[in-house]
Amino acid sequence: MDELSSIRAFIEVIESGSFSAAARRADASISSVARQVKALEDSLGVRLLNRTTRNQSLTEAGQIFYDRARAVVQELNAAKRDASSFQDSVKGLLRVTLRISTGSTMILPALPAFLERHPGLTIDVSLTDERLDLVANNIDVAVWLGHLDDSRIIAKRLSPSRRLLCGSPSYFQRRGIPENPDDLVHHNCLVFKANYYGNSWRFTKGGERVDIPVSGNLRSNTGPVLLSAALSGLGLVVLQEYMVRAALKDGTLQTVLSEYEVSPTEADTALYAVFPHSRGISPKARVFVDFLVELFKGREAGAAG
Repeated sequence: MDELSSIRAFIEVIESGSFSAAARRADASISSVARQVKALEDSLGVRLLNRTTRNQSLTEAGQIFYDRARAVVQELNAAKRDASSFQDSVKGLLRVTLRISTGSTMILPALPAFLERHPGLTIDVSLTDERLDLVANNIDVAVWLGHLDDSRIIAKRLSPSRRLLCGSPSYFQRRGIPENPDDLVHHNCLVFKANYYGNSWRFTKGGERVDIPVSGNLRSNTGPVLLSAALSGLGLVVLQEYMVRAALKDGTLQTVLSEYEVSPTEADTALYAVFPHSRGISPKARVFVDFLVELFKGREAGAAG
């Protein structure tokens, strides 16, 4: 049995969490993966995994071998990628997951031009705000929001965390224009709903900060819902600059209190393109990440969605 294939199978079992998950990723049978790992153990003369009916864990020898072998396989993958990068084109299936608001309002409209530049690519796109396991779900690139503390992934920052407070001209005609943050307690505020968002908007100017409690008759966990409501004149909203740029340009939305920095949360809400550390980045994933970086380049984009 090919030793490198056995080593890759062993690493996949560890990183995917089980023989069955590793088999699904490799499009192989569980017994085939198990045979590869057993063959590796036989060739080394040591047990690498402690197996039970429900799970497995690394032995001391297995941990040492995994750490060293993983580094070697990563270097080999990098060498293959560098060689492949000399190809004139990239091709194959690219699986990506995008945040709902960011994907639908900014990335998906730009995909036709990207695919025209790379006709050999096929993209499988899913929209979700959930941080799915990249390895277990066979995801090449994902766009995530906020702080990243998983050493198994590599991230490329796409946008800072800046937002704008906006409303429609019809809303301001009915309710007036707020002249300072305190005025917002008298306005209908459309609130983004998430675990890390509270019931106040934070305004900062000249190093001074004030938290204003806000409320309104609409809450949502997706930016497009809040944007649509603001455009219809329902209330005020805090959204990413790129989400409201077109509406600001054509006058259907107007910014207010623009001399302040505004944020509904203390959490890191920058956008990141992420991909699995264990795989590095393939040529097809690299061109997609480069496309995302270029798309966000120079844009004062925040990330409330």
